[in-house]
Amino acid sequence: MAEMTVQLVAVERRLWSGSATSVVAQTTEGEIGILPGHEPMLGELVEGGVVRIRQADGELVTAAVHGGFLSVTGEGVSILAEDAELGEEIDVEQARQGLQSDNVADRERAQARLKAAGQPV
Repeated sequence: MAEMTVQLVAVERRLWSGSATSVVAQTTEGEIGILPGHEPMLGELVEGGVVRIRQADGELVTAAVHGGFLSVTGEGVSILAEDAELGEEIDVEQARQGLQSDNVADRERAQARLKAAGQPV
């Protein structure tokens, strides 16, 4: 199966990079799936979105992503997030508490964190 190079980077650190067979991300234009050979594009990521990267070995990497951009070029995909957390790093109880917030953005962030952690919302 064809592969592409993918980087998931937040302002403070690189979360993941490697070979992947697909990327799914939520942009302001809607959810987009990217496969190797995708046409070059630039998309704005939504606040409280989830990115899914299917690694070349078949494993799935999920991350809660809060704003930023997705860039697709002939060399691969770069996900440049303002803030992001890998699903395996998320404190599920803390995320559940965020669902009780009066702030809509905080609730959306909590929902994305739970989805990335593989938890029901």
